[in-house]
Formats: sequence, structure tokens, C-alpha cells
Amino acid sequence: MEFARPTVSTSADINDREEGLAFQPKFDASGLLTCVATDAATGDVLMVAHMNDEALRKTIASGEAWYFSRSRGRLWRKGESSGHTQRVVEMRMDCDQDAIWIRVEQHGAACHTGRQSCFYRAVTTGDGGTQLSFVDADRLFDPNAVYRK
Repeated sequence: MEFARPTVSTSADINDREEGLAFQPKFDASGLLTCVATDAATGDVLMVAHMNDEALRKTIASGEAWYFSRSRGRLWRKGESSGHTQRVVEMRMDCDQDAIWIRVEQHGAACHTGRQSCFYRAVTTGDGGTQLSFVDADRLFDPNAVYRK
């Protein structure tokens, strides 16, 4: 994939961004885009993260998923600590170009908790109110062994 530096549209015509073919990512006030990563083979949602301009460019240039960690305040390549990487198969931009969807080949687990997906709990309701229940929650690795502090 070739990448030109993203720009914010200066056009007053919303159709330029929503219907045109110009790549014009619309970063939020913090300089971030929301990114949804799904498994290219199964379609399962693996994780939701954020990309800044640099993460987006590195992802496109390298074919590997790069993100910006809001909690750490820095760029990171998926798998740099765990070895559980994501190879990008396809990228799609949403209608107003403020969110991106990447379909990836996940090597290992996607979640820092050691699970295949970050979405391992279902929201349920009952007599006790709204709560969470585990689904697809088996760990593929021990996060304490991988992320030594």
C-alpha cells in the first residue's frame, strides 16, 4: 500500500469526504482515529484501539498493525512485547473517514489478557441487573509471564 500524508479536507462539500476516493483521515481533537481489528479468516472482532497519524502511516507502509496507546502516550507495534502480531490483509475507512477497520491475520492472541479477542465477556441482564458473563474466555498465554514489569 502506498501512502501520502493524510490531510483534513478543507472542502465545504461533505461529499468530497464521504463519496470521493481521496484518502483524508479525520483525526479527533486528540489526533486519533478509532481502529477496529477483525480476524480476516473468521470475521471475529479482535480489538478496538486507536491510531495517530504515525501509526496509520506505519501500518500502511509495513503491513503490520501499529497503534497509539492513550494510557502509555506512545506508539506501539502489535506484538512488540508479546510476539502476538497482526498482519494487515485489508484496510477500510468508514464513511466520514474518522474510523478505520483492519482485517488482520492474527498470530497468537489479540488481547493483553492472553485471550484471542478483547471481547470475551457478554453483557447479560437478569434479576441481579446488568452484568457480564465469560464467553470465549480461555487464555492462550499467561500475561504475567509475557508482560514482565
